Amino acid sequence: MKKRLFLLLALVTVSTVLHAQRDYSDSEITKLVLLGTGNPNPSPLHSGPSVAIVVNNEPYIIDFGPGLVRRAAAMSERYGGQIKGLDVKKIRHAFLTHLHSDHTTGYPDLILTPWVMGRDEPLEVYGPEGINEMTVHILKAYEDDIKYRLYGMQPANNEGWRVNSHEIRQEGVVYEDENVKVEAFPVPHGSWPNAWGYRFTTPDKVIVISGDTSPSEKVIEYAAGADILVHEVYPQAKFDELDDFWKAYHSKNHTSTYELAIIANTVKPKLLVLYHMLFWGAEEKDFYNEIGEKYDGKIVVGRDLDVF
Repeated sequence: MKKRLFLLLALVTVSTVLHAQRDYSDSEITKLVLLGTGNPNPSPLHSGPSVAIVVNNEPYIIDFGPGLVRRAAAMSERYGGQIKGLDVKKIRHAFLTHLHSDHTTGYPDLILTPWVMGRDEPLEVYGPEGINEMTVHILKAYEDDIKYRLYGMQPANNEGWRVNSHEIRQEGVVYEDENVKVEAFPVPHGSWPNAWGYRFTTPDKVIVISGDTSPSEKVIEYAAGADILVHEVYPQAKFDELDDFWKAYHSKNHTSTYELAIIANTVKPKLLVLYHMLFWGAEEKDFYNEIGEKYDGKIVVGRDLDVF
């Protein structure tokens, strides 16, 4: 009985956290939604890394961490949310920072579920070299499912499952329409040959997504004066407790709180949002405290479903 009560309380606690939506937004044109703030560890409180930028109710997805489609659905009006643009069938544009699995295991979901829900045009995807081949293999893996939906009893259109994938070969503008201009810039992420960050310019906001990166001059260049800088981070104090192997690894792949404070002091964003956090036992207040030692700008430790 005690065990069942404990499990029930745990589920209620997790559910409460997952559905606690914080809205910091100040624009009716542009909304930034954190669909997932996590990392490879399967935390039930943090879905895999994914961000939505919604402009004039048109969604643009950055990274495809596990859970992103259901997180988007949670914010849509169909499921009681307030973001019209996150109606799943409206997802038509997506951008990938790099091919790490924690950023891509939601890709099949991103291709197929919006189609099943009614998307009737191909998904447009932009990402590093390798995204074309990954796309081909995903569609091959789901070939029987696609055929069944097309030619079986369940009605389905013959366009929404398709994907136009575009490999980014150089920095600069990779996409532009009436809502956004999207610029890609290279970032250092360990030995990955192709890892990208993105700068989105909307009619009223400039939003920069770091992707996974160690301290980067390109982040500083593209994020200068941004309204929002969304940046990955790990806690310095917990890093100091790691052994030499993991110190070497993480220092080449990610950015510490102290390093991020230096970046933020240079860039001076109106808002610094933390995501893809490696906690290692730290708490949210530790990120505020460590960055706050060297930076006095506005910071938010991001949670899934936060809106900016």
